[in-house]
Amino acid sequence: MVGCGGLTEIVDIMKRTGAEDLGDFYPIRPDCQADTPKPRFKPRAGKTLSERRWNAAFSEDGHLDIEKVLRRIQRGGVHPAIKGSVWEFVLGCFDPNSTYEERNQLRQSRREQYIRWKAECQHMVPVIGSGKLITTPIITDVGQPVIDSAINSSFSDKRSIQWMLALHQIGLDVVRTDRALAFYESEKNLAKLWDILAVYAWVDNDISYVQGMNDICSPMVILLENEADAFWCFERAMRRLRENFRCSASSMGVQTQLSTLSQVIKTVDPKLHQHLEDLDGGEYLFAFRMLMVLFRREFSFVDSLYLWEIGFS
Repeated sequence: MVGCGGLTEIVDIMKRTGAEDLGDFYPIRPDCQADTPKPRFKPRAGKTLSERRWNAAFSEDGHLDIEKVLRRIQRGGVHPAIKGSVWEFVLGCFDPNSTYEERNQLRQSRREQYIRWKAECQHMVPVIGSGKLITTPIITDVGQPVIDSAINSSFSDKRSIQWMLALHQIGLDVVRTDRALAFYESEKNLAKLWDILAVYAWVDNDISYVQGMNDICSPMVILLENEADAFWCFERAMRRLRENFRCSASSMGVQTQLSTLSQVIKTVDPKLHQHLEDLDGGEYLFAFRMLMVLFRREFSFVDSLYLWEIGFS
């Protein structure tokens, strides 16, 4: 099972971008290749979790030897061909002790739940699920539609208004997400990312959507072909990371992590810490984005996935 947004689509992208073989699962747009850093991580035989070793880690009825899998991931990451399937376990979508049948039932139940949530959103904003996305405001701060046909104006409670106000910001962030990847040349794939973030913002009424969630969600869209499966993988990742995105006038979600980073640097490299203090950088605010989105913008796409696999496992 290839969990990379559909092998056929990837092959088509490779043909258009001139990629030489299937070893490049995340081809770069031709116009971005000169400005995109080459990834350092490469699958290594005997260290990287391969498709063969992954399949061999399951018992006859589907129980997964997760300890063996995690040891392999720690040694050399996960081969691109199976990342989507592996991430569902690493992020906690499935219990390693479950059977094939139990996981199939759970997967189907989750897909149906996602369809219901998406239908709720589509009823309020018809463009959701249409293969298109919104990048301009569709509603005013007081709940008046900017374009009458864009929303169902019968939904004007506080929750609906706040959610609709976030939709165009999600769209603006989506079209800026991983722009160097050929995968996002397709409006269909951009819309898929937008739909998932829009539905999540509706479901998570507490935090809704915050810039940076697009960087967390994008790998799920690329690794998992089914939209609902990608949503649930993102939802599980957000269970670990959502506090990063909780900000108020008096605190930031990553404040504790920034404090920890400050203490670590002060211990391992006092001169560097003092230098930062002298530059008025002792609060380490420069690392805010790095910690919030787990270095997604500091590393290449491939290297950031490897970093996540090590961290999540």
